[in-house]
Amino acid sequence: MKNYKTLLFLLLGTSLLFCCTSKAQIYPNKNWSKNKNPSLSGWKDVERSVFTRYLIDSTNITGLVIVHKGQIVLEYGDIQENSYIASCRKSILAMLFGKYVENGTINLNRTLEELNINDVSELLPIEKKAEIKDLISAKSGVYLSGSNGGDFRRYAPERGSVNPGTHWLYSNWDFNVAGYIFEQETNRTIYDEIESQLAIPLQMQDWNKSLQQKNGNYEISKFPAYHMWFSTRDMARIGLLMLRKGKWKDKQIISENWVNEIITQRTSYLETQKSVPILKEDGLDLGYGYMWWLIENTGDYRLKNAYSAQGALGQNITIYPEIDVVLAFKTKSDYRRRNSIQTQMKVMKKAVEIYNSN
Repeated sequence: MKNYKTLLFLLLGTSLLFCCTSKAQIYPNKNWSKNKNPSLSGWKDVERSVFTRYLIDSTNITGLVIVHKGQIVLEYGDIQENSYIASCRKSILAMLFGKYVENGTINLNRTLEELNINDVSELLPIEKKAEIKDLISAKSGVYLSGSNGGDFRRYAPERGSVNPGTHWLYSNWDFNVAGYIFEQETNRTIYDEIESQLAIPLQMQDWNKSLQQKNGNYEISKFPAYHMWFSTRDMARIGLLMLRKGKWKDKQIISENWVNEIITQRTSYLETQKSVPILKEDGLDLGYGYMWWLIENTGDYRLKNAYSAQGALGQNITIYPEIDVVLAFKTKSDYRRRNSIQTQMKVMKKAVEIYNSN
């Protein structure tokens, strides 16, 4: 009986050890690890080849990676060159906010008036009531021009006609001011925070702080855009951090609560499409959280609860929680090439349509 109990204990211990190790999550170290046989993990060779041919023939993408369970299962183009990531910058800023919201340095309920925010064109009294949380959810109700283009301000209602927090409009004025307030309240630059919060702990391979620079027309607005340059494979690290709810190996880099906050729906796809009708034509129904786009109204289980950072010309980080996948791709603007929003949406769908878990 004693030997039987000892044997049973050893078997149970071995079983538990196998269970724990088999579920251990994979993270890249200095370099990404690659799945040596993706076809055994649901990524058949033929489908991957067809997808790659689509990228070559039908897109201007210059770098793309698909990461499944922490390992690269497909890569295309130059994934290590740093280039401009356009509006993906906004989603990265949202991540940086978490540390300071949770330690009380930033109060999302503070108003523009309390923060002494004004611009080249004076804010109206109703606009000064907008809160920080309205800025990062694109609901400020302030319809001034941003210092840079690339938004949907042409769909803006008349200034002063809506209360802050009630109407969604993707406006660079909101996002640029959010960046200004972040630096004002923390006494830290956005680029220093990317380095300390993300680049160093995630062991980014290509991060170069000297490339990062703000830009904008200061005659239009005194709040510049905080442009960013990343490599595709470093963008994938950001996506993996989000997929793992802010955890990187054994350390919580961003709190799980904050990750959940920024991907919580603040605006439904029906509301975004009502405010900006052309969004109906893009090929995916997108709601909005805190500076992250949310994929909604989909019948594909692989797209369920997915969300993404998106930028002009073809910059993208998409997270697919249901299948443990991250997609990152971009188009280097220096080549004068671009991808339409519709092409981006097709890539976001096709990238996981080639995955079959059966």
